[in-house]
Amino acid sequence: MPDPSLPGHLLRLVDTRGTAYLAKQHVQPTRYVQETHAYLTWSRHLPRQLPELVGRHDGSRTLLLTALPGHSAEAAEPNTAVEEQAHHEAGRALGLLHRATSGPTAGGGAIGAELAGRLEAWVERGDRADLFSAVERHRLLSVAGQLSGTRMDSAVCHLDYQPRNWLIGDEGFWICDLEHMRRDARVRDFARLEFRRWQAAPRLRDAFFAGYGARLTGTDQRLLESFGAIEAITALVRGHEQGDLALSAHGRTVLSRLV
Repeated sequence: MPDPSLPGHLLRLVDTRGTAYLAKQHVQPTRYVQETHAYLTWSRHLPRQLPELVGRHDGSRTLLLTALPGHSAEAAEPNTAVEEQAHHEAGRALGLLHRATSGPTAGGGAIGAELAGRLEAWVERGDRADLFSAVERHRLLSVAGQLSGTRMDSAVCHLDYQPRNWLIGDEGFWICDLEHMRRDARVRDFARLEFRRWQAAPRLRDAFFAGYGARLTGTDQRLLESFGAIEAITALVRGHEQGDLALSAHGRTVLSRLV
């Protein structure tokens, strides 16, 4: 079925009974494997809030998913009860996933080291494009050093958790796009919201954590600030590589706060 609102890697399909589906094709094999694994392994923790994986075709890296009702929470009018409720429901759903898959703090040392390595690799990419000053580079690498020695709680994380990946409607709340989902530092699942939404609208943060069922501790908040370095450098590099001026500006704003 033609749907001009969908990006090129998605197709809307309808069978003879009128049931709607989405076919999603991945360009990157790792993203295909990761999203397939997420549906097969972790979707049971959110049984009524994710699409159902109907089938897959490994050769073309295509997933067939049930189409979800509702509309993107990205389109919710700002400063409304609808927007606030979306954040509350998002917090409730993520709390279910995190509690069902939580790992011990003792396992966090390996996660901290892995995240430090990821940050250092992004800094190298930014260096090659001459995207930041020596002072900014020093600050980013300093954060990487701190992360490498930090133990942190782990959980299965969505890692792109923000309104564009939520669907809302009269019948409920749903989550889509699981291609980044993996076990990671639990607090990192809040980073997109913290640096892209909540700082300008703290009431949405309050609504989210009311749904989540637990507030950030002081240690969590400090760790979240450190993850701002990853948010900044990935936005800067991807913005530069994709010619996305808004994403680059966002990365610059977050980096200036860190420095």
